[in-house]
Amino acid sequence: MRILGIDPGTITTGYGVLSNDEETVTVIDYGAISAPARSPIGERLSFIYTRLLEVITEHRPDVLAIEQPFVSKNVKSALAVGRSQAVAILAAAEKGIPVYEYTPAQVKQRVSNYGAGSKEQVQEMVRLQLDMNETPQPDDAADALAVALCHISETRFSDLMANQPRRHP
Repeated sequence: MRILGIDPGTITTGYGVLSNDEETVTVIDYGAISAPARSPIGERLSFIYTRLLEVITEHRPDVLAIEQPFVSKNVKSALAVGRSQAVAILAAAEKGIPVYEYTPAQVKQRVSNYGAGSKEQVQEMVRLQLDMNETPQPDDAADALAVALCHISETRFSDLMANQPRRHP
């Protein structure tokens, strides 16, 4: 299975492509799509959409895993990230790719076994789990790889639970 992880943003959107077989996870590609910061939102979203379609065409993922916006005190920021998330979901739909959404807490829990871990802890766990010499840069790319790892972990857990024998009381 090939997973495209996305860390959405209206200026920088991180992406990470992982290949997962039964026993190994391999890094295929990662990076960030940086839209012109001072351009209107429509132009930035169009730029991100076009570039994501290129990434999808190049790497042919089986699924897209994306982080949901974190809504705290800055609702305006969360709504902006939601626009980028919608563009990524649209790009996946355009290519017939199923989309899985994860909250920031789910990503942290699955990658670092601690739902309230720091961004640095999660990025270090990404580096360790993917057997990388250095933490992937930029941060948005490392976060996208974390989302892809979260999907792999979630899928393995779901498969494991599906194969458990039913217990009767």
